[in-house]
Amino acid sequence: MDSQTIVAPMTPAGVSAVAALRVSGSKVREVVRLLFGEKAFQNLKPREAKLATARDYRTMVGGDRTTAQVVDSLLYIFFEGPNSYTGEDVLELYPHGNPIIVRELLQVIKSVEGVRLAEPGEYTRRAFLNGRMDLVQAESVADVIHSANRAELKNAHRLLGGALSKKVKTLTELVMDISARLELDVDFAEEEADPDYATWGTKIEAIRESVESILKSFKGNAAVRRLPLAVLYGAPNAGKSSLVNALLGEDRILVSNIPGTTRDFVEVRLFLAGGEIRLVDTAGIADKATDVLDALSMEKSREILAEADMKILVVDQVSGVRCQVSGMEWNPDLVVYSKSDLLDERRGTRDEREAAGSLTLRHPECNEGSSDNSTVLHVSSKTGEGLDALTQAMNARLFANRDDSEDIWITSEREKTCLEEALAGIDRTLSLIRTNPAVELIAFEMQLVRRALQSITGEISSEDVLQKIFAGFCIGK
Repeated sequence: MDSQTIVAPMTPAGVSAVAALRVSGSKVREVVRLLFGEKAFQNLKPREAKLATARDYRTMVGGDRTTAQVVDSLLYIFFEGPNSYTGEDVLELYPHGNPIIVRELLQVIKSVEGVRLAEPGEYTRRAFLNGRMDLVQAESVADVIHSANRAELKNAHRLLGGALSKKVKTLTELVMDISARLELDVDFAEEEADPDYATWGTKIEAIRESVESILKSFKGNAAVRRLPLAVLYGAPNAGKSSLVNALLGEDRILVSNIPGTTRDFVEVRLFLAGGEIRLVDTAGIADKATDVLDALSMEKSREILAEADMKILVVDQVSGVRCQVSGMEWNPDLVVYSKSDLLDERRGTRDEREAAGSLTLRHPECNEGSSDNSTVLHVSSKTGEGLDALTQAMNARLFANRDDSEDIWITSEREKTCLEEALAGIDRTLSLIRTNPAVELIAFEMQLVRRALQSITGEISSEDVLQKIFAGFCIGK
């Protein structure tokens, strides 16, 4: 492993209240001496937060340290190896988040001989090489950072905590036990009685079931990290754009009383309790287009609706305009009556509507022929009435039961490939037991199975594999 000390920011580039930098390696104490002086170096204690002034002592005049240029007043924490993230001595610095300060700190730290800028994923790679985590846990670090919803984040934390590693380790030990017995039979084949193939087959079948179960849990990152899509649609001027702005809490989309203001669908990101979603405001859909551009806008709306995970029909309850869309190939998952603040007294007060149960009505006009009942909500983009109920309904639909699952799933293509290799080896072993129970051949296949399982956690790994894994990490991780 590279013996050089590495440094990199842990926070993204740009202005922020606080930034964070990490230094890891044998030169950490020298970095402390350079930035904070001899006294700080002598009194350095692990896991103790210190407020100090970092200076660039390269700028001092005539040996007078008080003339050195101030870089920043900041907090720093020293972690003594092996009890650190990387297993090495680590220094974490928390300066103000001014890019000028961050750059100056990096330049001062890199001036220490043997210190260089870290490569992508190098901190986590060192943690793996120093035995702080296995390869499954190392890969899950990226999943923790990039998880787009609570269920995915929960799964990533389970992987980081070793849930999959424990399963794989148990399977590896079972395979090693069988392999040891097989190899013993090979060594003493002439002195012992015929091996008990039936017993082997039963044990190997059980291992196969476990490997296949883990393999079936695979969910590619593209599918797992795809943000759920909710689409608002309805007649022109139904209040869709105002509703999006109200949900976001800001005027993101242009709104007017003129029908057809939204000509193309507009996509925004909205955070719900279960995670982030894509929310799309579409152009109004009417029975007939007013011009060619209007027809194109409605076609775009229909195209994005075809991709939706949740279709929300917005109806202007004040004007009485209902579902003006004919011949539609979809049914709404939710019907939202907008502009409830503009209802006159004849339409009933909020309390009266609640007493009548109008918040959970079947909407026969736009849900005819569907086996599902579309929930109906009354909302006001102006007063906020019904917005909480709307976000709750969206969350329940788009993140249904995801947080309740106790199962783990794998997202790594590398782990999937290793499991497929293990499964193929097991199948070849079982075939040999049934057709040609030669101990030498069975022992060889089980060795391949063991190696495939050990490759998952990194007990067996190549430089090319490690390079590929960690190259996709950010520099500060």
